[in-house]
Amino acid sequence: MKVHKILIAVDDTKYALHAAEFGFDLARSYKAEVGLVSIVEPIIYPVSGTDTMTGIPMEGGANIDEVAMLKIQSESAENLMQQTAKNLAADLQVTNFIEYGLTGDSIIKCGKEFNADLIVVGTHSRTGLGRLFMGSVAEHLVRHSSVPVVVVPLKEES
Repeated sequence: MKVHKILIAVDDTKYALHAAEFGFDLARSYKAEVGLVSIVEPIIYPVSGTDTMTGIPMEGGANIDEVAMLKIQSESAENLMQQTAKNLAADLQVTNFIEYGLTGDSIIKCGKEFNADLIVVGTHSRTGLGRLFMGSVAEHLVRHSSVPVVVVPLKEES
């Protein structure tokens, strides 16, 4: 298998940083280009009313400026990718992508756009209820990606 382009998904977690370090090392060994992708997921604001599960009155989200929030999230994603490239890229060619949408699907979409031969992603290694409620982006990628996915775990020190 020839690897010319590696897409590395990053967010502001230690799991993603660990995966990015692995991905850049892999890119050096293959002399591959790197694509960094950071996902901006939609934020769902509650409407005024009562929480149907708890019965507690809720303040409405109408005062939140969605455009300003999207701009802040986008700037944060861009800063994260620039810092990651600055710290890890050295002489590698890096292309940054910001995708908007659900994380797993957006990474796959970006992989196609970048024409990636490989996708590298970290994992939170959630199990049980955490995985049930939060889902698994890594699992989604492995099941739905048309290119190989390297899932990089981070062993927690006990």
